[in-house]
Amino acid sequence: MSQKPERSDFEGAQPKAAGHHPASHGTTTPVDAVDGHDSHGGASHGTVKSYITGFLLSVILTAIPFALTMAHMMSVATLIPVLVGVGVVQILVHLYYFLHMNTSSSQVWNNAAFVFTVIVVGILVIGSLWVMFHLNSNMMAGGMPPAP
Repeated sequence: MSQKPERSDFEGAQPKAAGHHPASHGTTTPVDAVDGHDSHGGASHGTVKSYITGFLLSVILTAIPFALTMAHMMSVATLIPVLVGVGVVQILVHLYYFLHMNTSSSQVWNNAAFVFTVIVVGILVIGSLWVMFHLNSNMMAGGMPPAP
């Protein structure tokens, strides 16, 4: 009797199509449906070119303030607004190239959540600065009339 050698699980296996769950065994169920995730609703994930562009812009927008600060090219009164401006531009680059936030209709809820977050953080920061300023001015020695 000749015995047939046992076949390895890897021999003769059918290649799996990209984007399908390995547990689907030849069915065409997308990974998102099997894993319980919804599709991304057509949201773009960016290309390698857009990530490289974003990375290069981020490096440039980091090098500019560093060079301006280290070389003492401007007065402090001019340098601070320039640093803030470059920082805001860098935030916008990150939002566009890495978080893929744009004005498309599929991004409405993401943009609304972002605006809400900015408002809440703004209230916290401005409110904290306001409280600290008033505490400082009210608690300074000589700021209150002498006790009788």
